[in-house]
Amino acid sequence: MVDSLGSGFSVSGDGDGRWPLVMASPHSGRDYPPAFLAATRLGFAQLRRAEDPMVDTLLEGVAGVPVLRARYGRAFLDLNRAEDELDPAMFDGPPPGRPRATERVAAGLGVLPRVAAQGLDIYRRKLAPDEARRRLAAIHRPWHSRIAALLAAARARHGHAILLDCHSMPQPAGSLPPQVVIGDRHGTTAAPALVALIEAHFRGCGWRVARNIPYAGGHTTEAHAAPAAGIHTVQIEIDRQLYMDVGKFVPGPGFDAVADAFTRLAVRLVAAAPALGLGAALREAAE
Repeated sequence: MVDSLGSGFSVSGDGDGRWPLVMASPHSGRDYPPAFLAATRLGFAQLRRAEDPMVDTLLEGVAGVPVLRARYGRAFLDLNRAEDELDPAMFDGPPPGRPRATERVAAGLGVLPRVAAQGLDIYRRKLAPDEARRRLAAIHRPWHSRIAALLAAARARHGHAILLDCHSMPQPAGSLPPQVVIGDRHGTTAAPALVALIEAHFRGCGWRVARNIPYAGGHTTEAHAAPAAGIHTVQIEIDRQLYMDVGKFVPGPGFDAVADAFTRLAVRLVAAAPALGLGAALREAAE
């Protein structure tokens, strides 16, 4: 399985730190290399069920603020996993590094997923360890390096930086399930005032909002957070039924409203960030 892998993502907006906010859509990629498609037992439509469809398109109205958009589908590589979340049973030799057994890996949902949506096995046969090395080096590390660089530039200029990691979710169970879930790893990755503002914004849109249940934030939220140093990360999950026809993978009647909500959130955060005390711990440590 060898394809030349181009850039794994695109970035829009200004990357010089002039904005305190960075936004990312790691699961909306929809490209699949030909060699991967030849090696999978699944059809294209089945692979796409693992995506967060059109979340990147929902962010197109965000101006100025840097927005990262994944290129490759999540079934090929999951950018919201740590690079050591590898399942040794997927490979015909020892995988790179020291694979870490996590609940996500056990479920087949590591950085190189073993299964796609509905628990369907992706591959016809085991992978060569070099395939993991290649994907991690070409796609995973550059993505997270760029996020880190953008956040560092923002913090250097403003004394604080915010990352919104944007996802979509199937409708949770229950009679009145949340339509938006805000994840801050149970209060550990972002200032409470920031999370409260984001929560209030989506409630103001008329949607039911929950915090951390059932999604508290993944690898990206955890790995890039340093609230005491002024870097705050929040994961946002939005119910797909709010913006798309989930059966046809096309925009639904609510698409424009959801896109507008993200655009207005970006504007609101940029305006409000200086008053939220997001760099207070950093300043106090320097005194």
